[in-house]
Amino acid sequence: MSPPMSPSQHRPSLGRRATSAFTRLLVTLLLLGLGAAVVFLLSQLNARTFSLAQENGQLVVMKGRLLPTGAVPYRPGDARLADAYAPLGVEGRDVSMLVERKFTERDELDRALFPLLESLAQPKVQSDDPAVLEKGLYYLRRAELLTGLTEEQRRSLAAMKTEVAFFQAKQKLEEARRGVTEALTQLKLAAESRNRNTHRANQMLTTVGPAAQALEKALRAVDASFEGAELPTPAPSPAPGSQGTPAGTPPPTGPAPGTTGEAPPATGTAR
Repeated sequence: MSPPMSPSQHRPSLGRRATSAFTRLLVTLLLLGLGAAVVFLLSQLNARTFSLAQENGQLVVMKGRLLPTGAVPYRPGDARLADAYAPLGVEGRDVSMLVERKFTERDELDRALFPLLESLAQPKVQSDDPAVLEKGLYYLRRAELLTGLTEEQRRSLAAMKTEVAFFQAKQKLEEARRGVTEALTQLKLAAESRNRNTHRANQMLTTVGPAAQALEKALRAVDASFEGAELPTPAPSPAPGSQGTPAGTPPPTGPAPGTTGEAPPATGTAR
């Protein structure tokens, strides 16, 4: 029968205790490292995420923080990008579907923003009101700054630009006509007064006056033709024979109603 073991023999050796402590420390450090890696990856993913928030009737582009959660208004350093993603007035439109989404790429954000810009620009770029047209052009310029559009969206944007080209040209021609009229008025004022520019004003009136007047006249004629084309077409007059005198019937040649058809008697006595 073996002798009983002393209490010191029941205790693990110093080497085993050190090994066990080192193992626990290693496992703890490994778990902390994995947790830190997960937090870092989530922060990187969140920092690349875009979202949209509605504030005071405007749609604001938000950019994720370098944290697992949270976002701040997107303010890029590039001036072109700053214009593209500036707060956008939605004019009372329902944008709840956009606000509920998150975008992992900027191109995805561009493709989601384009339909809203298109709906804001489309009715305004067809207006003859310069103020309304200018607002439509603003939305159109915002859409042009988006680089991640699909091919179909690019075609739609090109179609809007083609359509608005006429209105832009018409507006610029109207501005040119007003400018020419004002310039001629100022030249006449300078030419009629005695100052150091009187001679040059007369020369300019002689040289460019006829051409300027012809340009102004042509622009006024174009405006008048546009206005005439917009007038409603008058109703056609009744066709001959539809009522009254039958078609092909010559006008009456007899005496007017109430007369006898005989020549009036001669006055005086015949000699």
